[in-house]
Amino acid sequence: MNERDIRVRYAPSPTGYPHVGNIRTALFNWLYARHSGGSFIVRIEDTDQSRSVEGAIENILESLEWLGIDWDEGPIAGGDFGPYLQSERLDIYQEAVGRLIEQGDAYYCICSPDKLASMRKEQQKLGKPPGYDRLCRSAGHARKDKYGLNRVARFATPIEGLPVTTDDLIRGEVKVELSVIDDFVILKSDGFPTYHLANVVDDHHMQISHVMRAEEWLPSTPRHLLLYKALSFDPPIFAHLPMILGPDRAKLSKRHGATTLLEYRDEGYLPEAMLNFLVLLGWSLDDETEVMDLTELIKNFSLSRIGKSPAIFDITKLEWMNGIYIRSMPVERLAEHIKNYNFDQKTNVYPGLLDNDYIKQVAALVQDRIRKVSSEEIWRLVSFLLVDDLSYSTELNPKGLDKSETASAIRSVISELGSIKDFNVSTLEPCLRRLAEELNLSTRHLFGAIRLAVTDSNATPPLFETMVVIGRDRVVRRLHGALAILEEIDATK
Repeated sequence: MNERDIRVRYAPSPTGYPHVGNIRTALFNWLYARHSGGSFIVRIEDTDQSRSVEGAIENILESLEWLGIDWDEGPIAGGDFGPYLQSERLDIYQEAVGRLIEQGDAYYCICSPDKLASMRKEQQKLGKPPGYDRLCRSAGHARKDKYGLNRVARFATPIEGLPVTTDDLIRGEVKVELSVIDDFVILKSDGFPTYHLANVVDDHHMQISHVMRAEEWLPSTPRHLLLYKALSFDPPIFAHLPMILGPDRAKLSKRHGATTLLEYRDEGYLPEAMLNFLVLLGWSLDDETEVMDLTELIKNFSLSRIGKSPAIFDITKLEWMNGIYIRSMPVERLAEHIKNYNFDQKTNVYPGLLDNDYIKQVAALVQDRIRKVSSEEIWRLVSFLLVDDLSYSTELNPKGLDKSETASAIRSVISELGSIKDFNVSTLEPCLRRLAEELNLSTRHLFGAIRLAVTDSNATPPLFETMVVIGRDRVVRRLHGALAILEEIDATK
């Protein structure tokens, strides 16, 4: 098969919103298609109607779009091999089942759920592996209409023969004896196919060349190969991707962080950071390179670099990578994130936030410190820049100065600032350093007093840059406000 024939698919089920493992599968398929010049298909496997979640399909597509994963065929995009919702392809599956039954490779099963439960209980009691006992197969049931609609179709797994062999690009050769494969259901009583049948039929009809999916589906592959053979279909090339575990090597869950992709978006992670991070969950370029843009990822992606070992989802590493992408983005883009903050929920908002230049100054000030572009993170870092006046939740005198000393220092700062012609960093810093000497104070004490008065915080971006962004008038107003509180406290002694 040449590269132009490569066709891969992402086939999620709308039984929930996509988590990182699910999207990682989509990403690997997409990167392989883009690297190879092939096609990436999205197919929605909505045959389990009872478990379908409202809005899940929309969430799946939105997750892909947020990461920048486009598809050549599928919902919205269309294509020559649709429909791309399995619920709209029932006639295709019915035809395949009819063919298998006619060939003697499948049969209808009329066993009740109670009968099946009793059978499994008895097998467990005898220490046997659970599986269908082929009662209906020996009875020779063939016509569905003879037994009504509430019956299933089962594949007639060969009793004897060679083991089923999977040549997996990641796992290597995997052999399974026929004796451990039961007569599995291929068509449910509601007329919908099972995963096994639908995948095989659709992958054939959609001309899928490579099936990349989660490791959990590896045990199902022998069943699929039996179906391919019975239907005279050429099987695709299989590659089963490694599991994703938490740092404690347990199955990834909510206690390791958010689980659905769009939760990470809402928490302030950038799509390019998330995409880069997800690629490294099971794939690597080398032992050193971690930060790669999309062009590099597409250029270098190959199935041979996917490992067998479980990948570890480390939220700390994701935050680190997100910070790298934030620091490298144009300041105008970061300003847009800040501008989109929901200020309506806050009171005392600074009117200057309507000024794009001011927002850009705020963005430049915090770009090296911000980890996520979430509302919470923005407010944590720069709330003092976003409000008009401060309410002072912290003590206004730095450690080492009492309130009288702090008040005296602030009076001197107010006076000094009034005499400065140009309110910029190159003027402010030498002026206030000189003032500290005149007052016989350490710069730590004086600058600490100023920082508390103008930001209500002990930890902020560089002081002088911060003061310039706030502006002379607001700085002086805040110094006066702090002084009034200090003088009031001192007067009560």
